[in-house]
Amino acid sequence: MQTNRARCPWARNELLAAYHDAEWGVPLYDEHRLFEHMTLSGVQAGLSWEIVLRKRTRYREVFYQFQPAKVARFSERRLEKLLADPGIIRNRLKLQAAVRNARAIAAVQREFGGLSEFLWRLAGGAPRVNRWRRPGQVPARTTVSDAMSRELRRRGFSFVGSVICYAFMQSTGMVNDHLVTCFRHGDCQNPS
Repeated sequence: MQTNRARCPWARNELLAAYHDAEWGVPLYDEHRLFEHMTLSGVQAGLSWEIVLRKRTRYREVFYQFQPAKVARFSERRLEKLLADPGIIRNRLKLQAAVRNARAIAAVQREFGGLSEFLWRLAGGAPRVNRWRRPGQVPARTTVSDAMSRELRRRGFSFVGSVICYAFMQSTGMVNDHLVTCFRHGDCQNPS
């Protein structure tokens, strides 16, 4: 973690700064990582991202590194075991949504050739680079996240409201919302 550089103000502690500096806003195309971010963005609803990040390692373990095909086969018995696991956020609706979304991914993969192709198409095909100067300028949702949410819901996904979709788009680099004063703004604009 770079300690002497200007970064987005939400990266206020070591955990958040490390995530901010290495991941947030970097364009992501890997199927499992996209499913991970989709799941964790839904899990975050009503919680802080810091809480979710603290539990991410355990989520990766119990969700088989976010392999959609494996998560799609989770039974009710498996969900009951997960509800007893203190290493994750134990919310039945959010766990059921992850399984439902994993099942919906299979249809998307058949139709579009992959989850990445589908999601990036919904996001406009390329990263959108914003030039915000203050945190208050960063929106919670946009017309693009509204459209993404509608299409995902139409295809059977859940916990994919517009605000969740926008957070997902930010975390996966579909939109670069690093403030222009942040050292990562330019890095994410031109990732190597």
